[in-house]
Amino acid sequence: MAENKTQRKLTAILSADVKGYSKLMGDDDEFTVTTITAYRKIISDLVDKHQGRVVDTPGDNILAEFNSTLNAVNSAVEIQRTLETENGKLPDNRRMEFRIGINLGDILHKDDRIYGDGVNVAARIESLADPGGICISRGVFDQVRKKVPQGFEYLGEHTVKNVVEPVTIYRVLLAPEYEGRVIGELVTKTTKLKRPALVAIATLFIASVSLLLMFYPRVPDIEPASIDKLAFPLPDKPSIAVLPFVNLSGDPNQEYFSDGITEHIITSLSKVPYILVIARNSSFTYKNKAVKVQNIAEELGVQYILEGSVQRSDDRVRITAQLIDAIAGHHLWADTYDRKLEDIFSLQDEIAIKLMAELQLELTVEELGRLSATKTTNIKAYEKYLLGYAFLLRRTEEDSRQARKLAEEAIAIDPDFSAAYQLLARLYFDNYWYYPTESPKETLNKAEKMIRKSIDLSVQDATSHYLLGILYFLRRQYDEAVSECKKAIELSPNSAEANFRYAQALRYAGQFEEAILYHKKAIRLNPITPMSYINNLAWAYAYSEQYEKAIPIWNKVIERNPDYFFPYLGLAMVYQLSGDENKAREAAAEVMRLKPNLTVSKIAKGPATRGFDRKRGLEALRKAGIPD
Repeated sequence: MAENKTQRKLTAILSADVKGYSKLMGDDDEFTVTTITAYRKIISDLVDKHQGRVVDTPGDNILAEFNSTLNAVNSAVEIQRTLETENGKLPDNRRMEFRIGINLGDILHKDDRIYGDGVNVAARIESLADPGGICISRGVFDQVRKKVPQGFEYLGEHTVKNVVEPVTIYRVLLAPEYEGRVIGELVTKTTKLKRPALVAIATLFIASVSLLLMFYPRVPDIEPASIDKLAFPLPDKPSIAVLPFVNLSGDPNQEYFSDGITEHIITSLSKVPYILVIARNSSFTYKNKAVKVQNIAEELGVQYILEGSVQRSDDRVRITAQLIDAIAGHHLWADTYDRKLEDIFSLQDEIAIKLMAELQLELTVEELGRLSATKTTNIKAYEKYLLGYAFLLRRTEEDSRQARKLAEEAIAIDPDFSAAYQLLARLYFDNYWYYPTESPKETLNKAEKMIRKSIDLSVQDATSHYLLGILYFLRRQYDEAVSECKKAIELSPNSAEANFRYAQALRYAGQFEEAILYHKKAIRLNPITPMSYINNLAWAYAYSEQYEKAIPIWNKVIERNPDYFFPYLGLAMVYQLSGDENKAREAAAEVMRLKPNLTVSKIAKGPATRGFDRKRGLEALRKAGIPD
């Protein structure tokens, strides 16, 4: 990506200006210039102290950006308190009081300058602040409300010029008596009604409640999950499983849409290092199953469960979501979002951000910016991508062709939609592995073209990097595979697939102990584990000559699927190397049952592993009974 290319990112923007600056200049311009110069220095130093950056200082305005909403608010509070002290040294008519507004918004970043609606909204919020005061947007409030001692006052929704949706504003309350409080929430006013009206309303209410009790199932009390029954120990950070959101649209063909929303939330959460989120593969095993929340938490080894529903109708979508603490046995948060369909992109991220705020996780703006790294703003392109991805997961040749058609249509609609290029790359990999239609070299070249296009459009997305890692792996460029997969887990540390691919690359590069570590992490993130994860862990143990650990793992894989080929091949080799020739021959016989045309010569053409005596391994397979 060119260095001078305009970039988008999510940033906490602080905008400040002086109330009554023109009058101050008119009364005494020399004194005013001296004062604002000194105050700018104070503000700049405090912005820098809180890890922010002053972007511009036109006239009496100061514009700064921060990678953390918490840092932005703490900086603003310290600025106002410091300037209050400085103003106390001046005559009343010479005091210079700043108003500060803070917004969390999407900006364009170029040549050290920032532009866009995020900046405009921050300036509008600033204009609502009192002299010496601070106002913040709802996005900032959700991030910091439980992390700062100040109180807040709800100021309602305000229409902002050139911004379609109203902006919800909160005033930061600096006085100690408001510490920890949120005041000013809307309260519905009651109106005095005459007795007949009251009787009618009461009757209607009782009838409604009776009908609800008769026909609407009650939500049962949540039984707490047992710590002793957890499949894995709880980590030292919040752990969560996002269950498939229920499709309430009345159309089974809309299932892909609700599944796509669920996966988007999982993917967003996987990019955050301060949380453990269970992979889609595991959480989707509970789709359409009546399983108690506490049982799910125990089987997946998590404390929190997010569940919800999606109802799509014409050009609108309604999403409900609720967060449950399965260990404590109670609901933490529930909300309903009723939006236009075109708002689905920001809504999915909003749910993820709200959830993290409820878990008291403070994200940097860079981390928040990764949530929507592969987003399109075209609903038609998005729908085609989601449907194409659903076809991909069916893993048949015909479904693969249909998925490819939909991915190409998504790209035609929105050529800048990074995820659609990723989908095409995955389909080329499937063609390479399962149903080749052209030369393997040409298939990989096409996959590479799609991956590099995706990276160019969204360099901060983990999926593109681990897909490139797979490509390097298939070309036996193991150092390059390790490098790309490492980038992927840096961008999405909780992605089970990124961790698995990194472990694979490490194993082939001969870094066995580290490979074992990341294989185990991938399994923790995907507790209802694909056999490929477990099988690869066993190979890592085998290559590092820890046969006693590899053997029971392969036997467990065989229990799950007696016709899975790779465990028998591994057992034939390690039993022979460890001197148990009878078991080696038994395993080799199973290999030949499943792959009657397999030979050692064919195996030798496969990828080699550094740090492992390949000739010794192949010879062990010959002795076990695999023909030359």
